[in-house]
Amino acid sequence: MRIAVTGSIATDHLMTFPGRFADQLVADQLHTVSLSFLVDTLDVRRGGVGANICFGMGQLGTGPILVGAAGSDFDEYRAWLDRNGVDTASVRISEVLHTARFVCTTDADHNQIGSFYTGAMSEARQIELKSVADRVGGLDLVLIGADDPEAMLRHTEECRSRGIPFAADFSQQIARMSGDEIRILLDGAAYLFSNEYEKGLIESKTGWSDEEILGRVGHRVTTLGSRGVRIESAGESPIEVGCPEEEAKADPTGVGDAFRAGFLSGLSWGVGHERAAQVGCMLATLVIETVGTQEYTLRRANFMERFTKAYGDEAAAEVHDHLV
Repeated sequence: MRIAVTGSIATDHLMTFPGRFADQLVADQLHTVSLSFLVDTLDVRRGGVGANICFGMGQLGTGPILVGAAGSDFDEYRAWLDRNGVDTASVRISEVLHTARFVCTTDADHNQIGSFYTGAMSEARQIELKSVADRVGGLDLVLIGADDPEAMLRHTEECRSRGIPFAADFSQQIARMSGDEIRILLDGAAYLFSNEYEKGLIESKTGWSDEEILGRVGHRVTTLGSRGVRIESAGESPIEVGCPEEEAKADPTGVGDAFRAGFLSGLSWGVGHERAAQVGCMLATLVIETVGTQEYTLRRANFMERFTKAYGDEAAAEVHDHLV
């Protein structure tokens, strides 16, 4: 399968302040705050849901096509993704804006002050999926992830008009979207991804029940945190898959992106929804054991050993040749 992933491309600049923000605030001067914090550490990490998902798929060898917008400062990030099996030729490079950036300072009490610069992400709405499909010889599935909201709507409408199957994955953007926009984004989707909280929010904002939504999408994939994932389809019994045992719990950031990477890779392999979800849960476990969304290493022998322990010999046999 040729799978394109549309979504944000960003870098995270994470800093640590050894003191407490509260100690620097003067109660009667909060209307005119002017503060500067001398920080101890700076971590620059690659991120963005589109790039994170593609990185995971690249680790699994499924050759994802990243579709998004970045700035002229994207060269180093592009080289990293290229080295890790991601097709970045359809990334739009802005002539005037930097790559989207999250800048955050955390104090000793784990309070945070952060800013998100949208930057080049706003130009994702100018990307036409037809040019992507023409370049690679057609698309079998487009995952429409969190991105510039207008880009998400345009990509969805283009998929419908061109008959390209798509997966709806609102993620962080669901909070700012209206019920009408969410209805447009999910109606007719082959897959609808969300976590449990987002599932309820989708139903609340659209006014559609769970049954009504199942009637409008092919499959509804709901991640359940430490309990794994549930896959539902109208008229069929749900499929539930648990998580492998964790060796550590270092950082949950990017776990959902890793699950999607594994699930989409399983679809690409044609191993079925249960196996695809198991691959997704195994990859997500590697991410939660690592600080950073693209800092994990997929060692295939270790992956298969842990996958077999979690899901059994029959499941392992079905994915072994695809992975190894």
